[in-house]
Amino acid sequence: MALCFAMVAGEASGDILGAGLIQSLKKRYPDARFVGIGGPKMEAQGFESLYPMERLSVMGLVEVLGRLPELLGIRKKLYKTFLEIQPDAFIGIDAPDFNLTLERMLKDKGITAIHYVSPSVWAWREKRVKKIRESVDQVLCLFPFEVDFYSKHNVPATFVGHTLADAIDLEPDTHAARELLELDQDRPVVALLPGSRQGEVSRLGELFLQTAELVRRHKPDVQFVIPAANKERKQQLQELLAPFENLRVKLVLGQSTDVMTAADTVLMASGTAALEGMLLKKPLVVSYKLSSLTAFIVRRLLTQPYVSLPNLLAKKQLVPEILQEQATPENLAEAVLTYVQDPTAAQKLKDKFMEMHLSLRLDADEAAADAVLQTIKARAS
Repeated sequence: MALCFAMVAGEASGDILGAGLIQSLKKRYPDARFVGIGGPKMEAQGFESLYPMERLSVMGLVEVLGRLPELLGIRKKLYKTFLEIQPDAFIGIDAPDFNLTLERMLKDKGITAIHYVSPSVWAWREKRVKKIRESVDQVLCLFPFEVDFYSKHNVPATFVGHTLADAIDLEPDTHAARELLELDQDRPVVALLPGSRQGEVSRLGELFLQTAELVRRHKPDVQFVIPAANKERKQQLQELLAPFENLRVKLVLGQSTDVMTAADTVLMASGTAALEGMLLKKPLVVSYKLSSLTAFIVRRLLTQPYVSLPNLLAKKQLVPEILQEQATPENLAEAVLTYVQDPTAAQKLKDKFMEMHLSLRLDADEAAADAVLQTIKARAS
């Protein structure tokens, strides 16, 4: 009898992970069935999606509340369907608010439950780990420090590595990226990434441009380039750039990976892009600003001393984190200039990033498939 794997992915990043996992499982079990909710990449691997993945992609408290009856209805129907199918395992890919409850319900009925991509319980709202322990037989972790955290709370967890570390070359081609973006090969390049959301760009866009002005005063030959996440952000950034007519910033649509690859140094909003910047071996300066009230609340919920993934992975401050009231043009410019003006400091950081890249490069799809099958075997025994 062929194996059956039930899966739910809620957004594009989960679709990528799901597709890779399916491909690796199919190498071992070509006749296996894969069913649940997934996107086009999973469907291209033969996945049966019972609902459009977009129905789960909801951002913001108000939006979630407005769609709550529909989301609860989908989860209830999936639960009923999976009980009828009796899959060998259910794998919830990220989307913890939706998947953890479903995982607990299925685990209680004797179905192996696995969660792929750890929620950030190690950073804030640590009490959620109790719900995770009750809900799953295994957590598949992208980072090694997550396994250390779960072991303290008696939650089975396996470090499988990160697909981005598998995908990004160990030696990115900076020359080719500069050629693509029509940047001067012989002048330093600073990439500015103020975020992909309207609020982030509102809080950080002007600040980063003021920082660029200060950097240019000390280093007149620096080239600045900004990738806009979409057409709306490009328009927003063009409006912010208007008063900085002497700065000569190159603004491109998308191409954030190319922009970071072309750069000597990256000034960025704190977020997942910091991992990509690290894997591209680029000296980073990380910044962020929240509203005063939100910052007050977040500071009391955080349980880690760092916010950026390079520092969390290293368990020490490798890259500057300049946040909230400390995030001034003067402080940011000083940090950026440290790397622009000191090749030795930049190279030392690049060497460390190479070590960290190698530590995350485990062939995540294959490692995740192995962990899934081992968990099913352990549960059965």
